[in-house]
Amino acid sequence: MPSKKPENMSLEASMSELEKVIEQLELGELPLEEALKQFERGVGLVRASQQKLDSAEQKIKILMDKNGQSELIDTSIETLN
Repeated sequence: MPSKKPENMSLEASMSELEKVIEQLELGELPLEEALKQFERGVGLVRASQQKLDSAEQKIKILMDKNGQSELIDTSIETLN
């Protein structure tokens, strides 16, 4: 069965598949060609997931602006340390 395009997958499905791709690559047992295909798939999954997250953040900002709250609190890991 052909894989779905990352942009057509839910964020959760993308993240789940990305975890599997990472596990396969970390094992180091794939032939070079297959490892490159998996790496490329992983990059596509990351990009599509980031776009989904960016879109969700933009929607949240719009909703907050409509409710008179114009500032998002940065909860990224880097700012929490």
